[in-house]
Amino acid sequence: MIRDVVSARHIRDYELELEFEDGTRGIVDFSQYRNRGGVFSKFNDMEYFKNFRINKELGVISWENGVDIAPETLYSKAVGEAIVV
Repeated sequence: MIRDVVSARHIRDYELELEFEDGTRGIVDFSQYRNRGGVFSKFNDMEYFKNFRINKELGVISWENGVDIAPETLYSKAVGEAIVV
């Protein structure tokens, strides 16, 4: 089941606290994305990283360049459970 992100706030460094539509909350560390290059290279600029928004239509966090992370991936990282397809 895909659970949309309904709120998010920056905690510190590359950590965001996310809340999902089912009320579950968790902290996701995005630092691993910095080393992926390409569209994620912008994450090396902390001000850019902190300038995210919630795309309510897709239920994801997104950035100005169109980067977003799938909600099922975010939920899995937030709760520490594997993605079940």
